[in-house]
Amino acid sequence: MRRLLVSGPLLAVALVMTVSAGVPAQADPGPRPAAAEAAVVCSLSCDRLDPSLAQRESFPVPDEDINGRRLRLHVSDPDSMAWASVDDGLSGDSVWLDRSWDAGVTWEPLLGRASIPGTWTGTRTLMYNLTDPRHHKRGWLRACGDAGTVGCTNWVHPTVCDTLCDGTDAGRAAGDDQPVPSATLYGRVIRLHVDQRNSMAWGSVESGGPGDEIWLDRSWDEGATWPDGSSLGRTAVPGGATTTRTAMFATRDPRGLLYGGAVRACGREATHQEGGCTAWVRPVPSRPRAAADALMASYDPDQGWWHSSWWNSAATLTALIDFARRTGTHDYDWVVARTFDRNKGVFAAGERSSDPVEGHFISRSIDDTAWWGMAWVTAYDYTHDPRYLTEATTIAEYLRQYWDTGTCGGGMWWDRERTYKNSVTTGLYLSLTASLHRRVADDTVWGGRAAEAGKWFLSSGLIDSSGLVNDGLTGDCRNNGQTVWSYNQGLAIGGLTELWRGTGDATVLDAARRLADSALASTRLTVGGVLTESCDVGQRACDDNQKQFKGVFMRNLDSLRQAADSAAYRQFVRKQADSVWAADRDGLNRLGQRWAGGDPNQTDWRTQSSALAALTAAE
Repeated sequence: MRRLLVSGPLLAVALVMTVSAGVPAQADPGPRPAAAEAAVVCSLSCDRLDPSLAQRESFPVPDEDINGRRLRLHVSDPDSMAWASVDDGLSGDSVWLDRSWDAGVTWEPLLGRASIPGTWTGTRTLMYNLTDPRHHKRGWLRACGDAGTVGCTNWVHPTVCDTLCDGTDAGRAAGDDQPVPSATLYGRVIRLHVDQRNSMAWGSVESGGPGDEIWLDRSWDEGATWPDGSSLGRTAVPGGATTTRTAMFATRDPRGLLYGGAVRACGREATHQEGGCTAWVRPVPSRPRAAADALMASYDPDQGWWHSSWWNSAATLTALIDFARRTGTHDYDWVVARTFDRNKGVFAAGERSSDPVEGHFISRSIDDTAWWGMAWVTAYDYTHDPRYLTEATTIAEYLRQYWDTGTCGGGMWWDRERTYKNSVTTGLYLSLTASLHRRVADDTVWGGRAAEAGKWFLSSGLIDSSGLVNDGLTGDCRNNGQTVWSYNQGLAIGGLTELWRGTGDATVLDAARRLADSALASTRLTVGGVLTESCDVGQRACDDNQKQFKGVFMRNLDSLRQAADSAAYRQFVRKQADSVWAADRDGLNRLGQRWAGGDPNQTDWRTQSSALAALTAAE
């Protein structure tokens, strides 16, 4: 094996390239079973990228000689891609890559096959990905060629490296946590150990005998499969001993864009030839970091969003940036630019939203567009990149078309058809305009628009007699009495708080506090002191939009908490985070809809990002 230096935008660590000794050079790959025809894999780049675009070139395995031709495997570590070349050849000689997702048992053959043309003496393939983060897979690749006979290099499989690399001695662990019960097997005790700080794990067997074995399994899809992570560090109990342990293995692969890996410890009792395993688990370096790792397992780095909800992806990106800013964790900084670059263009209906996206994140759904405006304000605050502030301003100018004083004296239309004036769209507009006033140099426009929006919201009738924000207005401009949702309450709180920051008007901050106090005291938004939507109770279920409402409330309440320095708000924030962690988390750090626990409980990336906002606010 060789050590290769990784650089580039994702990671700078020493990367060990593991070469498979089980597949000899010059072995004809034909007799072994082939995987199904290869689908195009996309990570930060898609398969078939030209090697001239590689960020780096290294040669992790020895070249192979095929009848005097030189067969070579090339790897670009920052791109996590590889290509093959053949030199000193003749016209018609060919070269290709094989890629396996199961350690060389089966493979996708003849990837990028190219033949030496005309009077040339060499050629190369295009580049192919070593990992498939969207489908939670790590691959093995080798170069193969045909020059009268078929030969291949050894397989290459990058060792996983995070803070530490696979194979690190467990004696270097920063701690020894045992988060799941041990497994027993004929008196043997199989334990899973976790170094939470470094997200590393190892296994041990106790009360064993000679020949008993211990190993780790590692899965990138929450324990559903582990084809490239079976029997990691397999170690036998030596003669005269009763215990042994594996080396440590990483649970995150930042270079391969694979996060939130799950591990379990497994063992085999030698006499009976039987095995047993602990439960799967993900490490917890910190509560918000664990939530963010699990969330990122659902991010598509190729398309740059979370499938398949448009506005929810904007709110999730906002939650992820808040997490990074609050905790100083920079692992996912690349996601900000990736999401922007991959989604700022035009998309047909059904590609991102049920409506066409017309460029600059704009669609007929006014509130969907506004969520993206808020995401880019948050991105600007975090990165100081002016293109994000420019994008937020472009979005706000578009939204301004739907502020209409001719109906109800003001307020935002929810859609282009101007059928409904509601709380979410107006609350977002208030938040966005107030944010731009504080960030656009020498602003003479957005401050006035924010003040106008804040004044209208407070007098519009959207707020009922108990201080709670209903969903919208009737056609004759009265409160429609529809459901009180936490995100409507939160947007009003956050928008007014941001307006106060730009104006210093104490009456505006007082209004935000009244809305917050009403929410915390209301049984329509809290049960037992825990934030609860109306769809969280009984046998009800929340739709994909409602799954994210509470996280929006928490981000905005936390903004007021920082402005008002309220002990009551601090206590409420802490209670939400503690309840999420104690009652709404499983062993893989998946966080559900019901923050107080209970069934039925829904869990997906939307509930994950919502709960992440609660954990972040408590930091």
